[in-house]
Amino acid sequence: MHVVAILAPDDVAAFDLTIPCEVFALARRPDGTPAYELRVCAERTVTASAGAQQPFRISSRYRLDDARDADTVIVPGVRPDRAPSPRILGLIRDAAARGARVASICTGAFVLAAAGLLDGRRATTHWMFADRLAGDFPDVEVDPSVLFVDNGRILTSAGIAAGLDLCLHMVRSDLGAAAAARTARMIVMAPQRAGGQAQFIEYSDPVGDADDLGPTMQWMQDNLDRPLTVADIAAQAVMSPRTLARRFRAHTGTTPLQWLLNRRLQRARELLETTDLPMDRVAAAAGFGSTETLRHHFTRHIGTTPKSYRATFKVAVSYA
Repeated sequence: MHVVAILAPDDVAAFDLTIPCEVFALARRPDGTPAYELRVCAERTVTASAGAQQPFRISSRYRLDDARDADTVIVPGVRPDRAPSPRILGLIRDAAARGARVASICTGAFVLAAAGLLDGRRATTHWMFADRLAGDFPDVEVDPSVLFVDNGRILTSAGIAAGLDLCLHMVRSDLGAAAAARTARMIVMAPQRAGGQAQFIEYSDPVGDADDLGPTMQWMQDNLDRPLTVADIAAQAVMSPRTLARRFRAHTGTTPLQWLLNRRLQRARELLETTDLPMDRVAAAAGFGSTETLRHHFTRHIGTTPKSYRATFKVAVSYA
């Protein structure tokens, strides 16, 4: 079983600590069995923080050494003004060196940076601390605008709720889109927000039904197989393309066409995992029109070809 170790340094952010516990505990293989073994690893009984308060202390059956054989090591948010424990720095360096996946949530990126794992890499953290991360670690390419960054074996996420997006992304990478969608439903969350989506979205109070994009987004979801344009979507929403773009950005952090592309990729992944449809039919059903267009977007955004993706998750299903 894939072992996920969540490190718990003193003054760990309580919410960040529990996010991977919930997501990975709820993730299931296709046969319904748990996919991950969870270990919360602490040096001792530690204080958990919530904002400026320290409402409780936690202890765990696992110590830091129990993370040394983990497949994934996660560092939750910590105080960026506190130097990380040398034991924790050594542990995550060793984890990266042996090929384990290492991820941070929120200000946990400061620990990864202090360990040297982010040098020369793109990374993110909570937008409030992005300038500090860039100033403290000038060799890190800090992107303050995105929800998470996946560098392969090293991943970072933005603040608080973006940790949910990152953990679901890891489940999706391990088990496929269908498993991630099931996990998202269990935690009552939208199944996919792409890592490049805006971290900070300015929501405005709805003035009336015209400001509600929900029906339009559902219509887009129901018509993924159609060659939709911005003009088509604006007409459905009964607003100008410029107004549509402004409201879509304000409410989702991305553009209508980028949101549509993410949903089409989600549909393609589900079809590749759960059906034997020929590639041209997968491309048509997901709205890509041709296998060439499907392959282009799939390779660019997923990092592999549709054929390889299908083969990988067919093997995963057979072993489950």
